[in-house]
Amino acid sequence: MLGFFLISCSGGEGSGDGGTTTGTAAAAPSIIRMAVTTDPDGLDPHATASASTFQVTSNIYETLVTVDEQGVIIPDLAESWTVSEDGLVLTFTLREGATFSNGLACDAQAVKASFERLLSQGVRSQDYSGISGIDVIDERTISFTFSELNVSALTLFAYPWAAVVDANAQDLRTNPVGTGPYMLSSWVPQQELVLTANPSYTGERHVDTVEFIMMPDMTSQVTALRGGQVDIILVTGDLVGQFEGDDAWSILAAPGNGLQLMAMNNASPALSDVRVRQAINHAVDKDALIEGVWWGYGEPIGSHFPVVLSEYVDTNGLYPYNPDRARELLAEAGYADGITLEMYLPRNYQEYVNAGLVIADYLKAVGINVSVQIVEWATWLSDIYNGRGYDLTVVGHTGRLDAYSLLSRYRSSSAENYLNYSDPAFDALLDEYSVTVDEVRRTEIAHEMQQRLAEAVPGLYIQDPIQIYVTPSSLKGFKVFPINIFAFNEVYFSQE
Repeated sequence: MLGFFLISCSGGEGSGDGGTTTGTAAAAPSIIRMAVTTDPDGLDPHATASASTFQVTSNIYETLVTVDEQGVIIPDLAESWTVSEDGLVLTFTLREGATFSNGLACDAQAVKASFERLLSQGVRSQDYSGISGIDVIDERTISFTFSELNVSALTLFAYPWAAVVDANAQDLRTNPVGTGPYMLSSWVPQQELVLTANPSYTGERHVDTVEFIMMPDMTSQVTALRGGQVDIILVTGDLVGQFEGDDAWSILAAPGNGLQLMAMNNASPALSDVRVRQAINHAVDKDALIEGVWWGYGEPIGSHFPVVLSEYVDTNGLYPYNPDRARELLAEAGYADGITLEMYLPRNYQEYVNAGLVIADYLKAVGINVSVQIVEWATWLSDIYNGRGYDLTVVGHTGRLDAYSLLSRYRSSSAENYLNYSDPAFDALLDEYSVTVDEVRRTEIAHEMQQRLAEAVPGLYIQDPIQIYVTPSSLKGFKVFPINIFAFNEVYFSQE
């Protein structure tokens, strides 16, 4: 089960901004400031794969349904839904009076237009290719028909890239129009992004302004938190000790429901040989890597599956750290005299840069020379993720709510399959999972898929990370979700 735990939580002094609260005397509307390391790559949820974007846009737009901290589907823009007897039709009833931030009604026709836009041009449109029809029943009712049974269909409507947008608005990338609690006020790239209250939103909201302040350096974030310039930071394991045992701060540690890996381009000449990929896995001491880069805050994984999901199976034992076996495999593959590979690392994510450099040293020790190139995030997205012009890269992936959504990127034809992994048997397992109602068999299929990935090792699977957030102890309502969203309308400063 997904969850979180408080390392410490007590009632000391926090930000001096004040805030409206729940269950205490009201104060003037306040500002919540969060330090972030990476700028969004735009604010159009249909046109991005970036977690840094979704963490912002989840406060501007709404999805038809969303999730709580445990991953349970709950209402959002839709107040209720039904599933047809054959499982092929999902019908949603929208919240009464839903309105976009530009004042236009968000009715069933608007929702249909938004999904038609997602299906035609969304980065993740392939995830929704099973939708064969969208029908407006009345002003507040809309149905989605699937061409075949997909037992994970409801979760598709909870992900932040399925946000309902005003499809007629111009340039959502810089002028987002949604129905969420906030709207864009200003954005100075690489400096700050400010959200203010959406006057059309009628739901709960405790603070009127949310600021995302770009601070790539975590030490600067700690200083800013202590100085009251920000209220929420995400810290690494080496920094959290500064706050433990201090009543002024609350520390929230939560499983990431994501994963971090060194992806390999399985279409590269050397990496197309499974023995080379196996050698790379034997060459790296994964436990030492996690300890050295993440201070031990992470759970090792052997496949593309986070440990927090119920269908997880442990495959860590297949390729233990064994440099001698790595050299043997390289020799069997014809590389006894060594090989050179190119590794591209995203500059904006220092942890991935650090991990990549450590991995490069491990690989050098077994005869794999790595040429490291550090690139900007925009370049990584265009040239590596979309262009697939790489041998190795270290990156993280956002969480999913079910095995199909998590693993479908490995389908041979998937636009998200930047690892260029191809296995007809794996494709067939994906197809079977999507139409299998029996939970026991579905779990078996999920285990089979994990096992195939663990054996074929299209990547070096590193860990399911643990996220650690620090806030003033007076800040309440901040939650960590199993997908990359924040709900700042629920956050407030306690006056107690």
